[in-house]
Amino acid sequence: MLTDNGLPPLDPFAGVPDRRYEVRATDLLKPFVEPGNGGILRWRKQATNAPIVQVEDAYVTGILDLRAADLEFLFRFERCRFEHPPDVREATLLGLVFRKCWLPGLKARNLRSRNDVRLIRSRVEVDKTDEIEETTVQRGDDRERGMPNAAVNLTDAVIEGSMVLTRTEISHQHGKAIQADRLTINGALLAYRMVANGEVRVPGMKTGGNVNFSGASLNNPDGFALNANGVQIGGSLLCEVDNYGPAAQRKRFSCNGILYLPSARVGSDIVLREAKLGVNQYGPIVVDQWKSNDPYLDPRPALVADRLRVDGNLELSDGLQALGTLRMVNAHIGGSLRLAGAEVKVARGKRVPYYDRAIHLDGSQINGDIEATSLRVPAGQVRLSDVTVGGSVLAWNAMFLHPERDAFAARRTKVAGNFNLTDATVQGTLRLQGADVGGSINLYGTRVTQPGVRPTTSYSVDVRTARVGRDLVLTENKDRPFIAEGGVNMDGCAVARRVDLRGAEIGSLSRDGIAVDASDVRADEFVLTPATPPSGRFLLRRAHCGTLGDNENFWTSTGGIELDDFRYDALKVSPKVDDDAALDRRIHLLRHALDGYRPGPYDQLSATLRASGNEEHASTVSLKKQQFRYEALASGFKIFGPGVKLWSWLQRSMVGYGYRPVRALGWLLTILAIGSLWFGLGTDNCVQAPKDTYSVSGPRCAINRDDTGLEWNPVWYTADLIVPIVDFGNKSRWYMHGADKWVAAGITAMGWILATTIAAGVSRMLRRNN
Repeated sequence: MLTDNGLPPLDPFAGVPDRRYEVRATDLLKPFVEPGNGGILRWRKQATNAPIVQVEDAYVTGILDLRAADLEFLFRFERCRFEHPPDVREATLLGLVFRKCWLPGLKARNLRSRNDVRLIRSRVEVDKTDEIEETTVQRGDDRERGMPNAAVNLTDAVIEGSMVLTRTEISHQHGKAIQADRLTINGALLAYRMVANGEVRVPGMKTGGNVNFSGASLNNPDGFALNANGVQIGGSLLCEVDNYGPAAQRKRFSCNGILYLPSARVGSDIVLREAKLGVNQYGPIVVDQWKSNDPYLDPRPALVADRLRVDGNLELSDGLQALGTLRMVNAHIGGSLRLAGAEVKVARGKRVPYYDRAIHLDGSQINGDIEATSLRVPAGQVRLSDVTVGGSVLAWNAMFLHPERDAFAARRTKVAGNFNLTDATVQGTLRLQGADVGGSINLYGTRVTQPGVRPTTSYSVDVRTARVGRDLVLTENKDRPFIAEGGVNMDGCAVARRVDLRGAEIGSLSRDGIAVDASDVRADEFVLTPATPPSGRFLLRRAHCGTLGDNENFWTSTGGIELDDFRYDALKVSPKVDDDAALDRRIHLLRHALDGYRPGPYDQLSATLRASGNEEHASTVSLKKQQFRYEALASGFKIFGPGVKLWSWLQRSMVGYGYRPVRALGWLLTILAIGSLWFGLGTDNCVQAPKDTYSVSGPRCAINRDDTGLEWNPVWYTADLIVPIVDFGNKSRWYMHGADKWVAAGITAMGWILATTIAAGVSRMLRRNN
């Protein structure tokens, strides 16, 4: 194919072409200018009805100077190469198109185009020896000072159509690729597969439609790859895969440098599916203000979107890869934040402050869900402090690896729905301190290892003072157990329904030795049935639940259990009335779990059994409590210990510390029977004495011979000996000596002991009832 002059089509990218393609810029503009007074050129009014100026296969030499022109023409250049940057500053044109062209720059500040401005499949390349005079910051009266270098300068331009940069490559080795501060586009900004080497700067830009960088490559490794501070986008911001053409030719959006979107306003969605973001983790800090010890700064961000407001969804998902922090502090997302299938990592900090947050969302508001299924954070912290989520946090099969530091921190975060971290792998601490979750916190099958170590307390899972509207679930999921290598801290947590530890495997740090701290927890039900005994202490001080479900592994926690003022209203599986073995096993486990004697847990168990109608087992627990009490007292006395043990045995055997009053009757009848038989079957040789010495009544003698009306009865005599204080008229009136005397004294002593233990038991029962 030949051009109109018989030459083959020009390849504008092959270097300076043959002189036969040369067209002077002044010759192109002659039809539009006329000499004015003083040699000033004035733009002529339109002299033809043809609105398009078409230039093809030309090497345009000289300066194409359309500055301040007001022409109702659309200038279209195809397969053209320019010797100098075209100058359309302050011009008003019908439109401007460069297709498959090579330009050393484009000066378009304050341009006004009534239609599209297009650079399609073109290349804008500023050579290091050929700075653009209009944008160079240098001294000189003939230069516009204060403007940074830019290959394409569209500052304050107004485009009533769309801006199209499809498949165009823009490069500037010492400045910005695009300078478009406050650019106004009534239509869309379309930059499919654009390549920009240097900063793309568009702060304050306004567009009526989408901004589409799908498949684009933005490269500015040590600075802003895209500076879109305060942009206002009427449609969506699309920085994803360009799927045009065969599958092998699909191209991801890549940003080598900071994607800078603070205070941006987007009317629909922001989509970075499969995008590749990165910033040099060891290069120079980009902004001077980041050279600070402020612990909330992120000096190596791949994305900065503080105060971002997007009415739709924010898609950072489906294979997105980010090397550097995704920072969106105080952002507002009208839809959902999707992080599913993404991978985000940062360089690990070596000293405080660490500056190694991978995702930073502090203070943000998300009206929909945070969907983070299969999110991978192989290095760095995920921080969501003071975030408000209108939906749920969904993070199935996620991975957060930040060993010995906070891997996932969501202090004071409010979630209207559920917080689901199912089958997740966490290296570091999972911190949900002060969180407010309207639904459940579900950690089914989650494994939390290598927790962060702090000077005070350190745990793998920290949900202190959290408020949960439904369940707190730390359980197994099928064959995958919940694991908390450094323990769980839920001190002061308020759970509306259930705290569930079914099948859990919980350890503790050797320094603290606490596996679970559930002090002051309130819940309708505790299900404390771990798969293995917790390795460390289990704290339940001042906790309260309606129903307690437990198993032997819970009671055999290696560090024991603290149950001071722990209250529960019912047992999920209460011992049956006729199952004494089950009660004995529970009492044994309770005693084994306590570090020394504690009366409260026994009182609580007794009260629970009594409330369920199991009065007999309740009394058994109270009896055991008194037995253990005396054993503890005896161990504290070196001299009087045996006496305390004897007194305990007497109370236990005679009246069961007042909880077995029938035992006293049994003892009474036994002593009465033994005494009656002893005295009834025996005789006394006093009957052989002179009659003036004793009064004989059958086999026994009355001491006072005047008691002739006294009749011998061994039963009444024994009864009179047993009952202290009260005198039935028999004791001390019959003559006894030898073995009879010692038996009578023994029965009297047994009577006093029996009376004393009965009095102690009765007083104890009265106190208990009160």
